[in-house]
Order: sequence, then structure tokens, then C-alpha cells
Amino acid sequence: MTKKETNEEKKESEVKKAVKGLVYGMAMHGMVSYALKTRMHLENLFMLITMGDMLGVPVLPPYYCLRLLPYCVPHIKTWKRTLLRERDVTDSVFA
Repeated sequence: MTKKETNEEKKESEVKKAVKGLVYGMAMHGMVSYALKTRMHLENLFMLITMGDMLGVPVLPPYYCLRLLPYCVPHIKTWKRTLLRERDVTDSVFA
């Protein structure tokens, strides 16, 4: 292969990457961001149901909470920060 052929292949791959990004942005970005936002809300709800005792909301008996504790421990810090954050009117407008 010569340098000219490798440069052409690089240009073709860059064009393919740009077209792929354009199609993704036009067709899929809205759906992906909506799915991620829905997942975030469901995870927050799950954490509230299982670990609500930390905030004073007893929903499940402690036995089941303890069984689920190993799965929840990595997310507790960010979950508390998310739920206890002060909210403003603009948060709901831009969300």
C-alpha cells in the first residue's frame, strides 16, 4: 500500500464516522436521552423504595432492604445527593 491509498482510506473512514454521527443525532439522540432519563427516574424510585429508611420513609420491611443492600451501596451517595438537592422552577423547565 502506498501513502496515497492509506490517506484515502482515512478520509473515507472519517466521512463514514461523520455520516454515522449525523444519522445518530437526527434519528436516535432524542430516544436515547429519553430512555436514559426514564432509567434514572426508575433507579431513584427503586432506591427510595428499598433504602427509604435513610430518609425516614419506611416502605419495605428491613429484612428485604438488608438483602438488597449489596446492590444499592455503590449508588447511595449519588442517590441521596439527587433526592436532597434543592430544586428550582427552572429545573423542571429545562429537564
